[in-house]
Amino acid sequence: MGASGAKYGINTSHFYWIGAIPAMIFVGIFMMPFYYGSKARSVPEYLRLRFDEKTRAVNAFTFAFMTVLSSGISMYAMALLIQTLGLFRGIIPDNYIFHVSVFVSAIIVLGYIFLGGLTSAIYNEVLQFFLIVAGFVPLVWIGLRNVGGWQGIKQTLPTTMTHSWRGMAHASTNTLGVEWVGLAMGLGFVLSFGYWCTDFLVIQRAMAADSETSARRVPLIAAIPKMFFPFLVILPGLIAVSVTSHIAPNPAAVVASTSASVPLVDEHPHGIIPLKTNPLNGQPVLDSNGQPVYNYDLAIPVMLLRFFPTGILGLGLTALLASFMSGMAGNVTAFNTVWTYDIYQAYINKRATDAHYLWMGRVATIGGIALSIAAAYAATNFNNIMDALQLVFSFVNAPLFATFLLGMFWKRTTGHGAFTGLVSGTFAALLHHGLTIPADLAPGIHGGWISIIHRYPSEMAQNFWTAIFAFSVNFIVTIAVSLVTKPREESELVGLVYSLTPKPVENHLEWYQKPTTLAAAVFAMLIILNLVFA
Repeated sequence: MGASGAKYGINTSHFYWIGAIPAMIFVGIFMMPFYYGSKARSVPEYLRLRFDEKTRAVNAFTFAFMTVLSSGISMYAMALLIQTLGLFRGIIPDNYIFHVSVFVSAIIVLGYIFLGGLTSAIYNEVLQFFLIVAGFVPLVWIGLRNVGGWQGIKQTLPTTMTHSWRGMAHASTNTLGVEWVGLAMGLGFVLSFGYWCTDFLVIQRAMAADSETSARRVPLIAAIPKMFFPFLVILPGLIAVSVTSHIAPNPAAVVASTSASVPLVDEHPHGIIPLKTNPLNGQPVLDSNGQPVYNYDLAIPVMLLRFFPTGILGLGLTALLASFMSGMAGNVTAFNTVWTYDIYQAYINKRATDAHYLWMGRVATIGGIALSIAAAYAATNFNNIMDALQLVFSFVNAPLFATFLLGMFWKRTTGHGAFTGLVSGTFAALLHHGLTIPADLAPGIHGGWISIIHRYPSEMAQNFWTAIFAFSVNFIVTIAVSLVTKPREESELVGLVYSLTPKPVENHLEWYQKPTTLAAAVFAMLIILNLVFA
């Protein structure tokens, strides 16, 4: 998020304040009773219980694909950090440092997944939270002092980078390149609810709770620190693009001097963000107009290296490494679960012993790491890993959310409708991506690989509208097909459809212990934050 803060400004807070918290409230109040009550071990298994095997199969394969790509993106970020720190400089040739960094990252994560499994991933996520707080709080404090506080940032940067809602009337008047409709529908509804409601990597954590009430509280309690995370992870990015050449760097920053910083200008504030170089050959990366591309992924590393003394620098870098390792481990763990239970056991070997499935899970872990390495090299084409992640989510989570929404709240939804809609929505995302492209980028992994009929102002705008197209096509097709196919009996849908599911009993709880009370308090704080930074 530090990279997005440097690239898009305070508008990145939307990923938290409308792109996470409302969905987390929805998960805690509505979704967890479904998952916990059905005893499904994964999201694809829930689809099997609600719909049929073919719908489960489509989601199992697309979800496995998504986890591999997400793990690869984290692996790329971790390798880029290792390369930036120069840990192998002088030991191996410069042209091989990135390659070695990728494989070192893979080996480290593979080792502790084998030793600890899901438990290690959960403990690492808890640990990295405290490390990030301990490492980033002093970074924000020191950075703000050097740029004149929040008022200094507002005086240095364009207004569109310091106000979250100003300029949202039109795509050309804000840094995200999307108007309020695209933001609210694409991020606030489709992508956020699609991620928090259907991503097994998220649901898996809450399902580890000891009761349904505890499981419902997990996303609600997590929403409170999540709400204030923009001050820790977005502000460093804003500070990085606010820093000018008169501010003396810390001597430790010498190891990060991969390129010179550029003076601030109103149109393109870059501050100390370095130019992006191809990690494979060291050559500068240029856009389609021949202009240099800036590596926003290095926003927080260069901030740490510029302002922190050696001792506390280690704490900050450890927090970053733990964050990337957590992302890799969580996705690989989710991959081996879905592969083992929802693909291998369901379609390849249905009668094996538990010992055999345990062995297959370990093999899947190795396979997931290997595929993640390939994804890490694909991620080198992006200068902000958040752009890459949202692109992946728009292909997988966006159409899946339409299937979930109809399946949970409309009894008439059929298996044939869900399957046809899910396939159609995924195809619509591919088609939209192939026919559109962000401004100043060449056709290829960023889009336009079929033809170019529209250019979006930014990669994030393209991601939001790809998600909207995928969701809408799925929603319409699922309804149309369901209306002409036979639905299941209502008795078979108890616990799988909201209107037919017994509501959680909360009579034994005090009013302040109820998840609904906690949800109301979280929502009130959310409104206040949006108003303050509007």
